[in-house]
Amino acid sequence: MPGPLEGVRVIEFTEIIAGPVGGMLLADFGADVIKIEPPWGDPWRGSPGPSGPNESRGFIAVNRGKRSIRVDLTKPGGQLVMRKLVEDADVVVLNHRPDVPAKLGIDYETLSAVNPRVIYCEVTAYGRKGPNKDLPGYDVIVQALSGMMTSEGHDNDGVPGTVTVSPVSDMATGYSIMMSVSAALYYRERTGKGQKIENSLLQNSLTMQVGALTELDEFPTPRQIWRDEDLPVLKDAGVEFSDIYTAYRGQRYNPEFMAYYKAYQTSDWVISIGCLSNPLRQKMADAMGVHDIRFDVGYVRESPVAIEFAENLILNYTKLFSEKTTDEWLKILTAAGVPCGPMRFIEEMVSDEQALANGMVVETHHTVSGDTRGPGPLASMSESPLKITRGAPAFGEHTDEILQEAGYSSGDIKALKASEDVF
Repeated sequence: MPGPLEGVRVIEFTEIIAGPVGGMLLADFGADVIKIEPPWGDPWRGSPGPSGPNESRGFIAVNRGKRSIRVDLTKPGGQLVMRKLVEDADVVVLNHRPDVPAKLGIDYETLSAVNPRVIYCEVTAYGRKGPNKDLPGYDVIVQALSGMMTSEGHDNDGVPGTVTVSPVSDMATGYSIMMSVSAALYYRERTGKGQKIENSLLQNSLTMQVGALTELDEFPTPRQIWRDEDLPVLKDAGVEFSDIYTAYRGQRYNPEFMAYYKAYQTSDWVISIGCLSNPLRQKMADAMGVHDIRFDVGYVRESPVAIEFAENLILNYTKLFSEKTTDEWLKILTAAGVPCGPMRFIEEMVSDEQALANGMVVETHHTVSGDTRGPGPLASMSESPLKITRGAPAFGEHTDEILQEAGYSSGDIKALKASEDVF
């Protein structure tokens, strides 16, 4: 059975991570994604983890399911090829600084004139308006200026640490591309109209921090009060950032409830607990023999007894967890209905029984790097199943194939290659 986006053609002018992830997800949903690369290729082909000429682990990870064609957009012949492909496309995805598309002839005004029904999805770092609109930006920068690094709490000698397990702003933006393009396709189905979509790393970084960013005028959090009352004073006084950061991290909201939502060291490993409701917290307390006074009638959070109890609760649980093995605690807590799980390393998940049973880890083949394993499709759909049709493309692997589909003869293709309009 075909995927839900079967028959949708996507032209992708993307590089690095955010844009490629969006194209990859569209391919997983069944779209035919054509990645137009410059003569030198997507820079991410040279990212850490080389796996053959012009290939890298990073590139392979975020470009599966696509076809690759090398086109020089600075040449007239390359422009003609690009426009011919856009004529028959449903979607265009790109991520560049706002000043770049017009220079390459791939701006919305130009491409919507070529194909008025096209859905044009653009990704920038900071958005199309404002003082930073033309600045370059990457995930690590957006993590810093959006407050994600300071909120995360990692401390490297007084400097907030990067969230490194995943380029979170990039990844969230990739998902946003897939969702907004799908919605625009539905809108076009009803109205016949294409449109321009603007996505940014900053917007998605802020959206991921919705809880911390949400403000209630009548009920400010300790950190919001600190921002208004203390932070300006500390900055004006020239206090070092490391000291300001320490003060910020001390402003916590309901820290006692974190006792039920964290990882603990056991006698032999580490276990993670997730109790986000009082009934679940009560189950955990009962299973571990802890009397949590916050569940007592008449509990007053601001009382001296309550404050002292909150300060010691995590310490008490830490001691208890250290007295049994992870497996012992998993059995006890699972029997009590407490959500919990053991700590793992991501590298272990390629052979995890649960992940494999649900198609969360799948194998594909790369023409240069061989067999690869990685995350499976995002969801399982009963009537229009998602599937990974191919691994990431080799550099310019499908140039001839794509040009032939566009109506170019063998002679035309040879001429385009001879003039280095395509490769």
